[in-house]
Amino acid sequence: MLRRTARLSLCGVLWLATITRALAGPPYLTDDPEPTDYRHFEIYAFSQGMTAQGDTNGQSGIDFNYGGAPNLQLTATVPLDDDFPAFGSAEAGLGNVELAAKYRFLTQQNFGLDVAVFPRVFLPSASANIGDQHASFLLPIWLEKDWGKWSAFGGGGCELNRGGDSQNFCQAGLVVTNQVRSDLQLGVEIFHQTADTIGGLDTTSVGTGVRYDLNDHFHLLGYVGRGIENADATDRLNWYTSVLFTF
Repeated sequence: MLRRTARLSLCGVLWLATITRALAGPPYLTDDPEPTDYRHFEIYAFSQGMTAQGDTNGQSGIDFNYGGAPNLQLTATVPLDDDFPAFGSAEAGLGNVELAAKYRFLTQQNFGLDVAVFPRVFLPSASANIGDQHASFLLPIWLEKDWGKWSAFGGGGCELNRGGDSQNFCQAGLVVTNQVRSDLQLGVEIFHQTADTIGGLDTTSVGTGVRYDLNDHFHLLGYVGRGIENADATDRLNWYTSVLFTF
């Protein structure tokens, strides 16, 4: 299943008076370099899923982000996974808890681009038949450029993912968004990931996302995408929804 980088630092597109900041990260598979503001919180209550080869895999949970220092975001994600196979009984349980830290070391003000690293550790699943039973480590680099109501962000990295039939893999993506109104943002994405299992297939998908700001503290996010490479085997349809709390 595609690693959806559900991080909260993405929440950064609040329009205050005439100042605009670009929103990035969730609901997209591609992440961005913008950390949560210092001493502020971004908390997602999310649900996401994917269908492939007749199976449906889903996940819901809490994605917690805190601005621990200027340009530094601390992240913890606690997911509850479920699996509905085409044949056999459904399974559900605690998935792979994620711990991460995002550090932005270059900014658009001093470099022309925001650039950040966002290493993530995926802990072994506590459930016997849900998630990966081994730890893995993802090290990506993300870049972003904003101009007017438009923003583009992307990048990628590779994950050390050895255990069972899993194998190391890499991913990369690009998102372009437009702030259609002060409270509404739309975006499109292309995302690629190499096979994460032995004998598996690479996957490429395209999707579209939306964010609607109810007010300064409550936001609704949604996404729907589909594979364009090996789609039947890897990604016939993927989706994401969340309520974002910022304070």
